[in-house]
Amino acid sequence: MKQASHILVVDDEEALADGIAENLQAEGHLTTIARDGLAALVLLRSQSFDLVLLDVMMPGMDGFGVCKTLRDEGNQIPILFLTAKSSADDRIYGLEMGGDDYLPKPFALRELLLRVNIILRRTRWYRADPEQDAESTLNFSGNVFDYRSYVGKSWDGKEQMLSHKEAMILKTLAERDGEVVSREFILEQVWGYEVFPSTRTIDNFIVRLRKRFEREPDHPKHIHTIRGVGYRFTCKPEEPQ
Repeated sequence: MKQASHILVVDDEEALADGIAENLQAEGHLTTIARDGLAALVLLRSQSFDLVLLDVMMPGMDGFGVCKTLRDEGNQIPILFLTAKSSADDRIYGLEMGGDDYLPKPFALRELLLRVNIILRRTRWYRADPEQDAESTLNFSGNVFDYRSYVGKSWDGKEQMLSHKEAMILKTLAERDGEVVSREFILEQVWGYEVFPSTRTIDNFIVRLRKRFEREPDHPKHIHTIRGVGYRFTCKPEEPQ
């Protein structure tokens, strides 16, 4: 039997938080509620959770502040932002900061549950059972990256700590070594639903990965752009075409 997921619901609207928690419990999940950002950080530092549903607009520390603090501390727990701020700029800001999804208020309960299940399914893919996925470490041209710890070393000996999204994109490409992977496939695999961030967001993540692992980021030998299509990862160095 699949183990129940433990989800932290962070929202200062008491009735909304309680309603979300109740419906998640009806779906078989375990839930804990925090009423503000600081209380959420205390819980996240002391307990293990599988997902955070995080309101953005809260008194004191807002949701973006909570997310930034977690990522700065190396905590890569999946985060689904819930917010009345629904502009494209806010959505992209939240995703590039390290959020996994962004759901504007008011939202339909069915959509929230769908997003939750998609994020948990993606996380299970990324954190595959070691007995089924023995290759938890990626090695290429002096670069080493551990998918489970999100930490690696680049060819020049520098420690590299990737965000959850950076790691998922790298895993998606590396699992298809030598194949051309479309931007659309990356969006589906990493974000996993129909309302995607812009393809420019993916391009920004690729730029960051190259700066971490390519000896010459402007002339990559591993992470190649295939113009008009997407990207190709090659473990064995090759000259850019």
